[in-house]
Amino acid sequence: MRAGFPEFRLGSVLATSFTGTLTERNGDPVERIPTPQRLVDWLVVNGLAVDSCTAAQLERARELREAIHAAATAAALQNALPVSAIQVINDFSIQGRAAAILTPERTREWRFSSASCVEDALGVIAADAISILAGERDGKLALCASPTCRAAFFDTSQSRTRKWCDMNTCGNRQKKARFHANHRKNENSARAGAGQS
Repeated sequence: MRAGFPEFRLGSVLATSFTGTLTERNGDPVERIPTPQRLVDWLVVNGLAVDSCTAAQLERARELREAIHAAATAAALQNALPVSAIQVINDFSIQGRAAAILTPERTREWRFSSASCVEDALGVIAADAISILAGERDGKLALCASPTCRAAFFDTSQSRTRKWCDMNTCGNRQKKARFHANHRKNENSARAGAGQS
């Protein structure tokens, strides 16, 4: 990752990973694609390589990200999907002209109408969001249990009871906070017990 920028949180589901380019939404938000080049970097890491990105394309990408997050959050809470979010996601899906290509190694790659066509990459992300929101994939949308994060993620665990968007970040942070709270509680109980003897 480029020096000076926050690391990407990469997941296995494209659409929800994309919403993870803005983290700590209910705390001190961390923008992980603050510049057009960082969006290019994120797309490359996720198999959607483009050569360049303009400031306008970055703003459009953020519009899609927020629409996916709003729809995924509503779905996770079993609320009606926001009509405005659905419209944005559909518009991006329609505008993209990416084609899936099978390689000799039996992997899928994306071919775009041009090397700088960020819209094609965003169309792939929108289509991925549609497949999740439409219930076409095995799993369920959930929200991170961290009160400052609340990121939407796609839970594909066998029990569908995953609590954290990422165990290495939010999960560990919550485990450490619980450990320290229990440690302080035990110390306070020990002091109180020593003061009574």
